[in-house]
Amino acid sequence: MALPKDYLDYPERHQGMDHGLYDWSILPRRKPVTWPHGARIALWISTNLEFFPLDQPAKPFKAPGGMVTPYPDLRHFTTRDYGNRLGIQRIWRVLSRHKIKSSAVINSKLAERYPYLVRKINERGDEIIAGGVDMGKLHYGGMDDATEADLVTESVNTLRRMSGQAVRGWMSPGKSESWNTLTHLKRAGIEYCCDWGNDDMPFPLKTSAGNLWAMPHTSEISDRKIIVENHHTEDEFIEQIKDQFNALYNESQKYGGRILSISLIPHVMGMHYRVKYLDQALAWIMSQKDVWAATGSEILDAFNASAKSP
Repeated sequence: MALPKDYLDYPERHQGMDHGLYDWSILPRRKPVTWPHGARIALWISTNLEFFPLDQPAKPFKAPGGMVTPYPDLRHFTTRDYGNRLGIQRIWRVLSRHKIKSSAVINSKLAERYPYLVRKINERGDEIIAGGVDMGKLHYGGMDDATEADLVTESVNTLRRMSGQAVRGWMSPGKSESWNTLTHLKRAGIEYCCDWGNDDMPFPLKTSAGNLWAMPHTSEISDRKIIVENHHTEDEFIEQIKDQFNALYNESQKYGGRILSISLIPHVMGMHYRVKYLDQALAWIMSQKDVWAATGSEILDAFNASAKSP
């Protein structure tokens, strides 16, 4: 059966991207990035502090890490709670040992349940990234627009009020968006979003309310992806981090500074028997030359400063 003659006729059909969300850009044609202190790698550690409701809705889908068995799934609920109460403390101790600041992606409901987490984040000098309301309130295509706007406002305003931080970044629960999520984020004063994994470096996203940045927050160099989903060992977790670092370091010789993003889930990497592997991985990274450990906002600011330099 032949395609209709007008099948390939649509407004955005031209060289480059076939949509208006962002411009076409390839790495070899971009200006090389310069990080502070002449660093070649910006290390971006993020910790995901997530609240999964015990009655987590099954639709439109369950976010990764959600409830599994019939209600009440206390086995998985309490494990997630363990990560937010105990596992994160071990991760923070490792980060402090290596003098690494991080970005904490946190649900506003979790911040309200455990306000000490917000206080500890501030004490460490870490950045708060709004992670939505909770892992049961997803953003998805077809949802009511006013409802989504309220979810964004609730999460961002709650975290700003509790932390006193500007809260410049956002990551949607499950990294799921509707067609309007980015516009709502821009209207809420969000400067960058962590949902998009299609580049190694920041790039501007266009919305009807103005532009915001897509930051390269990893879904691959993550304890949940490598250990839980791919069933790799902790030694392989370290190996893949080293491989990622080495590849980015080699690219930096030609293209300028790169970003090494590592995503951590407290109920995974914060276990007694696992956290030593995080310690080993970070010790190796920080022993390398030209590494700058920073938060997402610091990296974005340095990226923009580099772009403006002669």
